[in-house]
Amino acid sequence: MLWVIAAAACAWFGVLGLRHLMPTDEGRYAEIAREMFASGDWVTIRYNDLKYFEKPPLHLWMTALAYHAFGVNEWSARLWVALSGAAGMLVSALAARRWWGPRVGWLTALVLLASPSWNFAAHFNTLDMSVSALLAGVLAGVLLAQHPQATSRQRRHWMWFAWGAMGLAVLTKGLMGLVLPGLVLVVYTLLARDWALWRRLHLVSGALIMLAIVLPWFTLVSLRNPDFAHFFFIHEHWERYTSNVHHRSGPVWYFVPQLLVGFLPWLGLVPGAVRVVRQESAGAGFRPKLLLAVWAIAIFAFFSASGSKLPGYIVPIFPALAVLLAVALDALDAAAWKRHLLVALGVVALPLLAWLPARGWLAAGDFNPALTDYLPWLGAAFLSVAGGVWVACRLNARGRLDASLTAYALALFAGMTIATVGHETFGRDISGIELVAPMQSVLTPDMPIYGVRLLDHTLPFYLRRTLTMVERPDELEFGTQQEPDKWLPTMAAFKQAWTSGPHAMAVMSPETHAALRSEQLPLFVIAQNARRVVVVNFPRAAP
Repeated sequence: MLWVIAAAACAWFGVLGLRHLMPTDEGRYAEIAREMFASGDWVTIRYNDLKYFEKPPLHLWMTALAYHAFGVNEWSARLWVALSGAAGMLVSALAARRWWGPRVGWLTALVLLASPSWNFAAHFNTLDMSVSALLAGVLAGVLLAQHPQATSRQRRHWMWFAWGAMGLAVLTKGLMGLVLPGLVLVVYTLLARDWALWRRLHLVSGALIMLAIVLPWFTLVSLRNPDFAHFFFIHEHWERYTSNVHHRSGPVWYFVPQLLVGFLPWLGLVPGAVRVVRQESAGAGFRPKLLLAVWAIAIFAFFSASGSKLPGYIVPIFPALAVLLAVALDALDAAAWKRHLLVALGVVALPLLAWLPARGWLAAGDFNPALTDYLPWLGAAFLSVAGGVWVACRLNARGRLDASLTAYALALFAGMTIATVGHETFGRDISGIELVAPMQSVLTPDMPIYGVRLLDHTLPFYLRRTLTMVERPDELEFGTQQEPDKWLPTMAAFKQAWTSGPHAMAVMSPETHAALRSEQLPLFVIAQNARRVVVVNFPRAAP
């Protein structure tokens, strides 16, 4: 077991720096933390040097601390999400072990390790994994506190742990850190009629712990920025949930494909998990399996009803699903597991059979070359999975069921790791890293850089410089309203600054470049790719 943990940990953390940052989330949160690290202001959050209050600061604080410890780079930018993913697995396995034994605890960790949604969220710099791991801590704390053999002291301490995790979740992604656990507890109580649970939650002392974590930053940022409270609580919470203000709407079934893909390796075993919940005794006392089911279903329904939807929103449901599935796996015999493995081999064989024809088809067509370059990585990923599943079949045939389960999970984890690392074939171009060297060869410390009708989410991180927005504030509208002197609201203002000001650089889309070039503006191209054109307002000397 120790060698499995060591190998998985090396792969889990070792690949964090092998890809360039992806817009929008990865570049955004890496850059906000970099500006925090550079300025030393850990209260007023800024993005492109403009006030940015869409999210609280915990994730950004931890990333800035990683920069302090390991430097400003991609590995440091992703370290907190990777640590969060590992911690979420650990605390979920701990709760499962306490209730159903060591084997179920181990299986819980394996299920999460081999779940695509959990794995990918732990290797991309977004807030989804940060808050999901903390919510997993809330769930685990409640489960551990309510165990029938827990002493009053243990119950109190685990509930304090849950309340603390809830406070940190609020400090990561806002009120959802409080609303989601509250919703789950209300629905569970109504279904189980376990009214006594509320007397065991240590509401007063727990709430004080949560407030002690949450209030200092919210108080300081509100005192320094009077408009923070309305924007954060009304615009970013109420309006985001009840309307399409962020243009991220989707049908009520939006998260169904996300769930199916995110839990794909284990879908065949879901009926067993459903039976586990249905067979739980409905007598008096705490019902952990029902709580896990309510956690997954209520959170899924909550976000399905929202006016704003993104794939990562439902990541918090996976720890609960993993524990339920681990309980079901614990009761699985070798014959049932063999059927699951044979289906898995059939599923992975389909993309392998299509792999070679796809290479020829893409090479002959007018497709993004990065897609063709990515195919070998996909082939290697599917081959890794197929080989691992075959090994799992052999181990199962020899009566080594636990080794087979472990081999299956590791095969899926290895395949996802290969596919994630290979995504750099897309990421290098999307990140704009190839533009950085020619830009830095021209830049001087006092030279302004304009983002013309374009909010670039990755170049500021790699340049270690912020951009001045022009005409389209994008998601920085609040910041431009708060500090209007830090941007150019019209193209006329940009043209005036461009033609009469000092030497300057600008980043824009090819379409914007073509439009401005037709107006005979001095635009000297120094670098470009399919998404960006970088220009200066002065001719460069010949090398």
